[in-house]
Amino acid sequence: MEFILLGVGNLPELQNLLFLLFSVIYIVTVAGNILIVALVVADQHLHTPMYFFLGNLSCLETCYTSTILPRMLASFLTGNRTISVRECIVQFYFFCSLIATECYLLAVMSYDRYLAICKPLHYAVVMNGRFILQLSAGSWILGSLACSTVIYLMSPLIFCSNNNVPIIKLSCSENHLVVLLDLILACIFMLPPFLLTVISYIFLIATILKIASTTGRQKAFSIFSFHLIIVTIFYLTLMIVYMLAKTNQLRAFHKVFSVGYTVLTPLVNPLIYSLRNNEVKAALRKTAGKFVPFTWHHINRANCFSLAMKWR
Repeated sequence: MEFILLGVGNLPELQNLLFLLFSVIYIVTVAGNILIVALVVADQHLHTPMYFFLGNLSCLETCYTSTILPRMLASFLTGNRTISVRECIVQFYFFCSLIATECYLLAVMSYDRYLAICKPLHYAVVMNGRFILQLSAGSWILGSLACSTVIYLMSPLIFCSNNNVPIIKLSCSENHLVVLLDLILACIFMLPPFLLTVISYIFLIATILKIASTTGRQKAFSIFSFHLIIVTIFYLTLMIVYMLAKTNQLRAFHKVFSVGYTVLTPLVNPLIYSLRNNEVKAALRKTAGKFVPFTWHHINRANCFSLAMKWR
C-alpha cells in the first residue's frame, strides 16, 4: 500500500524551478541554523538562558526542515510522488513531534523573556542551569510523547485509499475513537504552551508600556521583538491551516500557508537572530576572526609596506 504525495500540485513545467528554489531554501536554512548552534556553543558571551533556548530551537528546526524538504526535493527531481505507509507514518511521527516540541520551546522562550523584563531581580535565581535544562528536556520529551501516543493509536488502522485527505481519513477501519482522542491530545499537549506564550506576551507588553522613557521602551521591545516575529508566523500559519475548513476550494490556500510553519519559520529564524542581533553579530565576527588569518588590518599594513619598498 502506498500514498501519493500531491505536494504543491501537478505542475510539471515548474518542477525544475521549484527544485532549485527549495534547494536554496533548504541549504540556507540548514546552514543558518547550524551556524547559530555553533556560535552558541563556541562563544562564552552567548552562554545565557536566552541563547541556550535559541540553540535548541535552531537544532530543532534543522531536524524539522530535514524531515520535509529532502523528500519534497526528491519528488521534484525524480517525479516519484509515492510513499509507503511505513515511511509516511515515520515521517509523520518526526514532523508531529518536532512541531509539538517547537510549541513548547517557543513557550519556554517567551517565559524566559517575561522573567527577564518583568521580574529582572528574580531572573538569575529562577533561570539557573538546572532549571533551563529541565525546561529544554521537558520540551523535547513532551513533544515526542504527544506524537508517540497518536502513532500508537494509528498503528492498528488499515488503510485502503490514497486520496488527498488527512491520513486518518484514509483508513477503511473504524477511526472515530482515534479522531476524538487525537483532538483531546492536541488540546492537552498544544493548548497549554500556546496559552503560556500568549499570557507571557500580554504581561510583557503591559510592563513595557509602563516604562516612562521612550528609549527604555524601545530597548525593552528590541529584546523580545525577534522572538515575537517567529511566534506570530508559526502560530498564525499553523492555525490557518488546521482550523479552517478542509474543503476543496481552500485546499490550495492551505498548501500556501503550510509553507509558513514548515519552510518560512526555520528560514527566517537564523536571519532574524543573526542580522538583527548585535550579540550574535559580535560572536560571528569574533569567531570568523579566529579562522581568517589575514584581516583587512594585516592586508593594509602589507600594502603600505610594499609601497614603501617601491619608493626606496
